[in-house]
Amino acid sequence: MISDFGTVDFYLAKFKASIYKKCPSLEIIDVNHHIPLHDISLAAFQLKNIIDEFPEGSIHLVAVNNHYNIQSRYFCFEVGGQYFIGPDNGVFSLIFPNLDSLVLYEILPLDDQIMSASAAYVHAISCIYHGLPMSEFTKKSQDPLMKIAFKPVVTSTQLRATVIHIDHFGNVITNLSKKDFDEAKSGRRFKLYYDPHDPLEYVSKSYASVPVGDPLCTFNESNLLEIAINMGNAAQLLNLKLNETIQIDFHD
Repeated sequence: MISDFGTVDFYLAKFKASIYKKCPSLEIIDVNHHIPLHDISLAAFQLKNIIDEFPEGSIHLVAVNNHYNIQSRYFCFEVGGQYFIGPDNGVFSLIFPNLDSLVLYEILPLDDQIMSASAAYVHAISCIYHGLPMSEFTKKSQDPLMKIAFKPVVTSTQLRATVIHIDHFGNVITNLSKKDFDEAKSGRRFKLYYDPHDPLEYVSKSYASVPVGDPLCTFNESNLLEIAINMGNAAQLLNLKLNETIQIDFHD
């Protein structure tokens, strides 16, 4: 479960209690409830990185930016044996670029009454939990809201990536995949400019590849380029921020 409910107010506890009332033996895994308000990009990033570790039959709820429209729609659909529930605000298109070609369902209200986002989510989770077919609580839908994720900019001599996340350790994660980096690099040497006077010139295999306190770049478990400091907070010490551009120059 991913949400922007936070843990200071009663909202999350109330929501979970509503689920347990209808699904007593359901196990809820809390991924992140501190997504910044309306930040569907971060919500998508978090979910995209865990899907492959969940077993078939898992239900993924993304409750972020729920009230995105005066007539908000809430989707429920299946991909690879797992279920996905959340608002039609573009978040799922950032996870599944082919979303508009999938079979999507819109959660139907109970008793023809206006249903809140939380009520819709609890209703859908309960129906799946009890083995009801989609036709019992949804209707087929189409034309989902599509969002386009930022892509690295590549030229013949340069690559510009964007900082998309800063994790709990201060590691700076970009939108540059190892595949895109290798294709652009094409066997050449490179200089990565986190600082105009002190570029990084090789990819480390681990944080411990450099002395304590030294900066490095590496590809993380998600195969995304990450700038880090061995035993240090790269975001703070290198003054790197979200949405900042990271420049990489290639040379022979």
